[in-house]
Amino acid sequence: MLRSARSAPGAPVPQRFRHIVWAGVMGLALASPLTALAQGKVYVSSEKDNKIHVFDAKGERLSVIDTCERPRHMMFNATRSQIYVCCGDSNQLGVVDTATGKMTGTVPLGDSPEIFDLSPDGRTAYVSIEDENVMAAYDLATKKPLFEVKTGGEPEGVLVTADGRFAYVTSEVANVVHVIDLGQKKVVKNIKVGKRPRRFVLAEGGAELWVTNELDATVSVVNTKDHSVKATVKFAVKGMREADITPVGMTLSPDGKTMWVGLGKANHVVEVDVATKKAGRQVLVGKRAWGLTLHPDGKTLYVTNGLSDDMTLVDTASAKAVKTVAVGRVPHSVLVQP
Repeated sequence: MLRSARSAPGAPVPQRFRHIVWAGVMGLALASPLTALAQGKVYVSSEKDNKIHVFDAKGERLSVIDTCERPRHMMFNATRSQIYVCCGDSNQLGVVDTATGKMTGTVPLGDSPEIFDLSPDGRTAYVSIEDENVMAAYDLATKKPLFEVKTGGEPEGVLVTADGRFAYVTSEVANVVHVIDLGQKKVVKNIKVGKRPRRFVLAEGGAELWVTNELDATVSVVNTKDHSVKATVKFAVKGMREADITPVGMTLSPDGKTMWVGLGKANHVVEVDVATKKAGRQVLVGKRAWGLTLHPDGKTLYVTNGLSDDMTLVDTASAKAVKTVAVGRVPHSVLVQP
């Protein structure tokens, strides 16, 4: 039976087999964005579960790591052997061993820590302490506080310069970016930006500081040489009110040419051309898209959706969402370990 069904080379495929061939081709086409994903692990902090959920690069669940209470912002150490996770309810910085998948220690922090960055040598954590309106510095080896600098109300984003001399800190209430001299331990300049500034990314080799402004649907682009605002990127989503476009998280492509921005309650992410400052393609993801990061190969964008309790995987070449996976209650941040 099978032999008699075969066709000679170049002959038309018999009608009764065409649907099988077509289904196979379509299956390969639909699977290709995921099957092409590189190897690695993806870590997602879940605020309400007190856990970090671990996936492979294709979004398949691997394991769960117990953490301190209300895990939010995360960072790798320089070798990616550890994850530091800021826990807002237990006022701690958790230390996770990536090899064992266990939390191995904590550093006591101030009241309601938000976002942090590490010194270039990895020895000091600079943390925004929301309820105390300060940026505080902590020695990670001794687990002791070093100093704190007073900020405007509700400090959030923290970014330390590559030379370790300065830190940028957003104040959500004052609508400014503080420039803090870490040697002098004081604010040396305030940069007026948009309403409710949240997060930072450096672009153009460190010449530009991009700042998301949650309550006016914009990103401010700051010249890091003179601290002037050189450009403002305005976002619009068809069918959405401006009040529902709430940018928070950003991530820069490996080639430095594209900035991806999460638009929060607008449930989209958008790509922005770094050179022209023009917004381009938009991708529908989950509810309240805030946290996002790219795989180091730049092919996949991982987006945490805080109100739909899931993560969307976006193929950056086609600007299409290719998979959504459940990640626990109120996912916050996402990291990729290649």
